[in-house]
Order: sequence, then C-alpha cells, then structure tokens
Amino acid sequence: MPRIARFIPENSCFHILSRGNNKQTIFFDGDDFTNFLGFLKTCRDRFLWKIYHYVLMGNHYHLIIYNIMKENLSDGVKLLNLMYVQYFRKRYGGVGHFWQDRFRSFVIQNGKYLLECGRYTELNPVKADLVEKPEDYTWSSYNFYASGKKSRIITPSEEYLGLSDNELTRQKLYREFVYDALKENRRVERYFRRGYYGDEKIGKELKIAGLIERNWKRGPKK
Repeated sequence: MPRIARFIPENSCFHILSRGNNKQTIFFDGDDFTNFLGFLKTCRDRFLWKIYHYVLMGNHYHLIIYNIMKENLSDGVKLLNLMYVQYFRKRYGGVGHFWQDRFRSFVIQNGKYLLECGRYTELNPVKADLVEKPEDYTWSSYNFYASGKKSRIITPSEEYLGLSDNELTRQKLYREFVYDALKENRRVERYFRRGYYGDEKIGKELKIAGLIERNWKRGPKK
C-alpha cells in the first residue's frame, strides 16, 4: 500500500518527531547530544529553517521549526537523521534500521498554539521523570527562553518576543506559562493524528488544501 504523501504547506511551523527503531536508545552521552545539535545547526543553515524549540530524549527527539520551502522539510529531516546515523554507526557499530518508520510531523498555527507546542516539547523530560524541573534538563530549549541561556541553535519565536518588551519579564512570563501546564496537565498528543495543532478554522483550511488525518495510534510518547 503506497504511503500517504506528507502534507507540507510552505512558510509554516511544524512539530517534528523522530524515534529510534523499537524505541532503542539513540543518545547515550553528552557527545551524542552535542553532535546531534551540530548536525541540526548544519541542516538549519542549509535548509533555511528557524528552530524555535527542541528536546533530545534518550530514544527520540522533538523539534519545533519554521520551514519556508516545501521540499526543505523532508529533505532537511532526512539529512539530519542520515548524518546522525552515520555518526552513531561509526561510534557504536550495529546494522539494520535505526529510525522507527518515517519521521512524524504536524502543522502548528501561530500564536498561542506555537507556544503551547514549545512548552509541551520542553516538558518531556519532566513527564518522563528524568528531572523534577524543566530547567534541570540540559538538552532542550527551555533554559534559552526561561533564563536567557545562550544557544547557537534557537531563533526566538515572535510569540515569545511578544510576551513583553523587557527581557527579564519575558523570561518570567515564560517560566510561569510552562509551569502552569504542569498544573493543568494538558496534552497535545492527539494532534499527531489530526495532523495540525490550531483552531477549527485553520483545520478546515488545511483540509481543503490537502491535509489528511492519519491513524498514528502510538503518538509521541514521552
């Protein structure tokens, strides 16, 4: 059965998920995380992405990116995954499939939806009980937004910059925004099935443009 073509509108934000085959570990130590971020920067520059949020977990990763040209999304993620596989095999050896299926993606509406997806991404380590607080996890974009940590990867989103004209106030508001989600226990996983995260109006527009809902039962686990 042929694969459903990936729906990629131009000049749009996407949430990307890629997981190790059979949920195998893909990052073992700091060198693995650091090298992956280097490959991510290479792909960002080559394919003109803006990286808004990310988290690297033990057996998968999440990216929130802004993509300009349609072909750049798939080509960029494929190259990113290939570069990391080559690095991983050279260091650890092994054969066979490395990634589980195709990478997953859904379109994100601007505004609060983009911030909520970024928050979801950065709370993965907390939800997975790897750390108690998001600031305690090294391999995510949280500390860039919450405390001004320097990053060679991240471009701050307009939604984040719009929180306040004052940098310290912006960081405080973002911290509160993220911690509110822990109290609310809101989830966005169901949007991997719908193919978008946004209001009903944008959903209808995307479906008219060609978006097809997919039955991804597994969804993005923590």
